[in-house]
Amino acid sequence: MTIIGQEERRLLVEDVRMWPSHLALLPDSRFLLVSGRTFRMEAENLWRSNAVVFSPSGTPEAEFCVGDDIPALVTDIHGGIWTAYGDEGIYGGHPESGDGLAGWNTKGHAVWAPEGRLPGHPLEGCTAATENEQVWLVWYGAVSPSGTYLTRITPATGKVLSYASPVPQPDGFAVRGNRAVFTHRDHNRRTVELIRAERQGAAWTVTSRRRLRVPGRVVLRCGQGRDGILWLRTGNTWLRIEA
Repeated sequence: MTIIGQEERRLLVEDVRMWPSHLALLPDSRFLLVSGRTFRMEAENLWRSNAVVFSPSGTPEAEFCVGDDIPALVTDIHGGIWTAYGDEGIYGGHPESGDGLAGWNTKGHAVWAPEGRLPGHPLEGCTAATENEQVWLVWYGAVSPSGTYLTRITPATGKVLSYASPVPQPDGFAVRGNRAVFTHRDHNRRTVELIRAERQGAAWTVTSRRRLRVPGRVVLRCGQGRDGILWLRTGNTWLRIEA
């Protein structure tokens, strides 16, 4: 993969026994690969592992399950794993997936759940981002799919704060203070809609929109926000877009 404006580095990872949907960074140059789907192994009454932690050299260190049907995932600066689920996971019997959002550690233990602190019950995760010590999960609800929310979680305290999103169902998001950037992909095309917004009090308002031509086709799970920067995967290229 090529990162525009950054040094290119390649690492060969062999014997990956799943179809990865998500790549996320961990402390100490480790990284995480996650498949969006898993299934229950009825004989053992367990869920099949769909997350693997790799060392800096690409050696597997741990594997575990982080739920089923994961359209959005991000890791925080301390190595916490944060997931937002789709309807097949929410209604599919996996306990943590059923809550719509979850937080995990790198041993595969669930460490955070919404516990009734969301403005509704999630139906589908959209995208995710980090901002310093905080994590943002973007999702829309079961009552009204047009009602999309930006949920900010403080991992150190478990505190939760949700805002109505000014952009319905974005697939890319990054935030820095009171500024945010969103993207809507044009499926399998080399264009995205780039939307900027600002927060005043408890409300986010769109400030600009434009169509952006990109180096490659934009696919599902293409965007991840890191400390005010949206990393957008387009073909074999990562674009760096600042909020």
